[in-house]
Amino acid sequence: MLGKVINVVVFVPLGIILIVLCVANRQSVKLAFNPFDPADTVLAFNAPFYVFLFLALILGLLIGAAATWFSQGKYRRRARTEASEALKWHQEAEKRRAEAAAAQPAPAPAATPTLSAAPSAGLLAAKPR
Repeated sequence: MLGKVINVVVFVPLGIILIVLCVANRQSVKLAFNPFDPADTVLAFNAPFYVFLFLALILGLLIGAAATWFSQGKYRRRARTEASEALKWHQEAEKRRAEAAAAQPAPAPAATPTLSAAPSAGLLAAKPR
């Protein structure tokens, strides 16, 4: 619930700011990729200024995500190694338990007392008083 509130508090103002930027920067701008001849139309792109703002934002997000991904690679590799090692040790423990269970002799069944249908003679004898 708190995460939804934080998302609304952050993203609604951010959306409003982006819409205001788009409305304020509607004029067409020329982006020239040829630094020696800016008038060259082959390496130029005309678009509203907010398009370039969004492209810069998206490019920055992608570069930041890639940098984070590559910088955390050693931790992901370590996690994979430790997970495979834990699985190996778990399998080894299961194997040892199975060997120990097979090596132990099965316990003998406990002797259960049997009841006979006829009462014993000692119980019928009169007790002296």
